[in-house]
Amino acid sequence: MDFDLTNIGSMKVVSLPGGETSELKNFWQDQNVAIVFFRRWGCMFCRLWAKELDDIAPVLKNNNIRLIGVGVEEAGSKEFIDGKYFDGELFYAEDRSIYQKLGFKRFNVVTILTSLLWKQSRDAIAKGNRMGLGGDMKGDWVQTGGMLLVEKGGKLINHFKQTGPSDHLSNEEILKCFGLEHEYNAETMANKKREDMECSKRNPKPWLQCLAECPLAPIHMIWAERRCKSSQV
Repeated sequence: MDFDLTNIGSMKVVSLPGGETSELKNFWQDQNVAIVFFRRWGCMFCRLWAKELDDIAPVLKNNNIRLIGVGVEEAGSKEFIDGKYFDGELFYAEDRSIYQKLGFKRFNVVTILTSLLWKQSRDAIAKGNRMGLGGDMKGDWVQTGGMLLVEKGGKLINHFKQTGPSDHLSNEEILKCFGLEHEYNAETMANKKREDMECSKRNPKPWLQCLAECPLAPIHMIWAERRCKSSQV
């Protein structure tokens, strides 16, 4: 794990909804912390990950581990807060170069659309639709995010970088990183086993509906439907 936290320690984030600024290093100065860097507040995948983290939020709190969510910008944050998707503290980056320094890549039009066809993405869309999480296109929709798990004093435990918009660090792995694997309950904390969810061309409607909300429709809708017809997706 080569990342040096001092590269971002002095960078500032702004609290939501209070508007108070804080340096990132303050988060891990006195206690362990789990920091999620969300792609967009209106991203269904981010809302889903936030809701799934609710399953372990009590465990983290009971073990004095601070749970923090950071967004790349303020745009769309009100809807995220009002929706009560995240059981933790919320901030947005004062300078979005934080994401660049953390190595969180940016998609382009082709790669972001292709990633929506991945099984992991389709499963997450199906689950998000069933939960009524919704979503919008506000903000920077080609940015990826990730997660930092840091011990008190600034020792980096895990630097997770998304490879796709629905990629996430599992609840089990988060607890294991903090030495809390004995607190893990597969029945209630397993991110509802996304990989076991049925999603095939027999019922493509949920993820196609999600794609339809993108401003690039109908171009990629036609492409997605052709892919669905030509292969088992």
